[in-house]
Amino acid sequence: MDLLSRQGLRTDGRRSGELRRIRCKMGVFNQPDGSAYLEQGNTKVVAAIYGPHEIRTNRAKAPNDSAVINCQYSMATFSRSERKRRPRDNKSAELTLHLKQAMATAIKTDLYPKSQIDIFVQVLQSDGGNYSVCVNAATLALIDAGIAMEEFVISCTSSLANGETPLVDISHLEETMGGPSLTVAILPISGKIAMLETSQRIHINHLEPVLTEAVRGCRYIYENLNKIIKKHYEEIGGALNWGTEEYNI
Repeated sequence: MDLLSRQGLRTDGRRSGELRRIRCKMGVFNQPDGSAYLEQGNTKVVAAIYGPHEIRTNRAKAPNDSAVINCQYSMATFSRSERKRRPRDNKSAELTLHLKQAMATAIKTDLYPKSQIDIFVQVLQSDGGNYSVCVNAATLALIDAGIAMEEFVISCTSSLANGETPLVDISHLEETMGGPSLTVAILPISGKIAMLETSQRIHINHLEPVLTEAVRGCRYIYENLNKIIKKHYEEIGGALNWGTEEYNI
């Protein structure tokens, strides 16, 4: 199956370097300290943050000079087309570890000694790039919770169409029918790579263009989320009259 037509269009109508539409909302839940809802195309994720709070388990093994980060990645039973019952699989456990690895690179854990920060993400609807959307949603939720971070953590995927053309922000169809896919999480200002994974071996000649496209996608997502965050707090500030004489009395 050709994932890129002769006209240069993908199966969903996008160009090879075009990302899916992004929609999000912060502060979607009242009980957590921070939360966010994020859509990238048809992949939909919610994230919730609890903490920093007192460590509840294994206090003896907890570090005295930094916070413990606890993560959990899950998929809603209705998130995929398959309706079969399945236990918590190894893939979810693996993505939980990758999520913790990525978020730990940015959270200033030294500011929260002897405490714990819980990060819960759940995929409500799955259509490719689940891990990346979860990372981006977790970043929004951490910001909503007021957790100090070095900078954003942003993730994006990339693959090859017809064995030669890099595709950015791939869908589920492109994940399953395309070539090797790559997932990267970066700190977009410093350019540091927080996590990098490939679904299978990628020829050395293809690695650089695929990685470059994924990083470009991360920077595009960062610019869009940054605008959304600024607008979110401008609306909050306007509602609370931040910066006005009435508020500063």
